[in-house]
Amino acid sequence: MKLGEVAASLGTRLENGSPDTEITGVAGIEEAGPGQLTFVANPKYAAAAKKTKASAVIVAEDFPALGSALLRSSNPYLDFARAIELFYRPPKFAVGVHSTAVIHPSAKIGKNASIGPYVVVEEDVQIGKNCVLLAHVVIYRGARIGNNFLAHAHAVVRENCRLGENVTLQNGVVIGGDGFGFAKDGEGRWRKIVQSGPAVLEDDVEVQANACVDRASIGETRIGRGTRIDNLVQVGHGSSVGRNTLLCAQVGLAGSTEVGDNVILAGQVGVAGHCKIGDGVIATAQSGIPSDVPAGKVVSGYPAIDNKLWLRCVAVFNRLPELMKALRSKAASGEE
Repeated sequence: MKLGEVAASLGTRLENGSPDTEITGVAGIEEAGPGQLTFVANPKYAAAAKKTKASAVIVAEDFPALGSALLRSSNPYLDFARAIELFYRPPKFAVGVHSTAVIHPSAKIGKNASIGPYVVVEEDVQIGKNCVLLAHVVIYRGARIGNNFLAHAHAVVRENCRLGENVTLQNGVVIGGDGFGFAKDGEGRWRKIVQSGPAVLEDDVEVQANACVDRASIGETRIGRGTRIDNLVQVGHGSSVGRNTLLCAQVGLAGSTEVGDNVILAGQVGVAGHCKIGDGVIATAQSGIPSDVPAGKVVSGYPAIDNKLWLRCVAVFNRLPELMKALRSKAASGEE
């Protein structure tokens, strides 16, 4: 593909390069070679950009000129993601039903379905057109799923759950598994609380490998449109997550958590039950959130506090041995 064609497809401005340069693929800035396209979105890679062997680099509008060709962009990271799509073709799945699949006669599946080996679709299930169910996917009774559903091997959708259009489940995802609800009886034994409410995923949601969205005891668990859930995330029963939110790897939401729109919970963030996380909140990695967080806040640490305050606290924490030594020295000398 010619560099000029790449620039036109991405809507970027070509600078310092020939539009006839042949581009054969994309690569990271340190690995890229002749014929490949790369990008710089993080300033810490500016030095690497000067040394790259890539034929062209996607950069911001204000990025300094380089010896190589540049594609000027208002969002280099996004445009690089779009560039990958120009060169990578995802696998296509043949329309049809594998002979080992088990589909209940009452199930309704739309046109152009691709259903792989050992898939199970139970009674009263409805799935829209263009679905892809790969090997060992199981859809429990009464599930309702929209168009363009993609479920990778061993994904499970439990009974009566509802999934919108363009939903993707990666390997091992469980949508609508029982919430963790138990009540202790008079003899000290844990009695299971029936988890009667469905999990609901709105349109354009992707859930990545081995993540779980639990069903609710009553009501529902809901994931908003456009939200992305990373590997090994746990969404507790009765929780609600807003639109275009990111739950990164190993995030855990206890039951009845409310998370707003455009929130980012970084890796291993934990949120206590019945907490409310406002729109636009960012919680940095391994934060523990025991109480409500107002909209727009950036929080860190445990218990999670304002990120700037946390950074100052960490700086002091690293100096505690030195400060303690100084205090002891003053005490020993009788200084006040």
